[in-house]
Amino acid sequence: MSAAYWRRAMNTGAAARLPTRSLPTQPSVVVGSDQSAPTTVRWLEFLRRELSVRHGVILVGVLIYPFVASPFFTYQIGAQALALGLIALSLTLLAGYGGMVSLAQMTVAGLAGYLVAIFGHSAATTISLNWPWWLSVLFALALAVVFAIAVGWLSVRTEGIYTIMITLAIGVALFYFAQQNYTLFNGHQGFNQVFPPSVGDVDFRGPVPFYYLALACALLGYFFVKHLVRTPFGVALQGIRDNPRRMHALGFNVTAHRVAAYAVAGLLAAVGGVLITWYNNRISPGSMGLGVMINILVIAVLGGIKHPIGAFVGAIVFVLLQNFAIDLVARERFNLVIGGVFLVIVLFSPDGLLGLWAMVRSRFRPQSPNTNQRRHP
Repeated sequence: MSAAYWRRAMNTGAAARLPTRSLPTQPSVVVGSDQSAPTTVRWLEFLRRELSVRHGVILVGVLIYPFVASPFFTYQIGAQALALGLIALSLTLLAGYGGMVSLAQMTVAGLAGYLVAIFGHSAATTISLNWPWWLSVLFALALAVVFAIAVGWLSVRTEGIYTIMITLAIGVALFYFAQQNYTLFNGHQGFNQVFPPSVGDVDFRGPVPFYYLALACALLGYFFVKHLVRTPFGVALQGIRDNPRRMHALGFNVTAHRVAAYAVAGLLAAVGGVLITWYNNRISPGSMGLGVMINILVIAVLGGIKHPIGAFVGAIVFVLLQNFAIDLVARERFNLVIGGVFLVIVLFSPDGLLGLWAMVRSRFRPQSPNTNQRRHP
């Protein structure tokens, strides 16, 4: 990086004028070589480059899953894991790519679920406004994103344990507010009979339609995050994660990037919150309590917080343990089981199950001889 560019970045903050090679944190792979191409063309090029044989096999597997699984496994395991994975994906975006660990993602998801019940239909007819489902969902997502922006604006000025404590305090505060407010949140009872909609001849109350609805949202969220982290915004966010002072010196607005990341993560969490509300057919303060907030962190770390797919891997493992571990131990001791699994994964693989899988593959992968090694006489 030349001295002229450095002075221009320091004096004017014109980071957009800096050449791409001046950013050491920027990866060599970008979304597309032709930024003037239409958005659809760039997305198709991105999907062509990202989709490998492994992705194709997984995609075919999740598509045919409802035809080979029972309704219990389709709805109770598959749909629930996809919805929880989408919420954990929002934490993966913040923590894995932004370096910001937020415990308020389930709070954002729970608020979106409450807003869907308030604006839409529920058993609490004196509170719910009975709007059309699509309008209630749009308003719920929009207000949840606004709330996520407010959480980000308050927390991005801190780092480390202070960020965790601020987001935890916000989540606990909203939990107690919803529990004690009967006018708007219906107190500890919450809202019952919050059913998913029917679109034409498709009733999303059924296990298979709801599974495909959750799968579509999960795929959109996954590929959106994969695309986002390769855009200039995503590259700058990763640079801020690694060295915020240097990125500020290069002219990037660190606070704005972090708050924008909270907004995007809030949208992902809000969509997952709507799905979870429709899955349970109800929303209550317990849906966004302290235990549930910790569960989202466990899911993200369990799968691998540095990988978007890790959120869904962790969600599948968590849901399987939640449904079948009670056959081996008492239901009230489930937290002991998931805590033990979490401790083992963290001790042996800080990168979660995906990191453990990578270590196993590298151990059994045949190593090719190094042809570039210098030969000594």
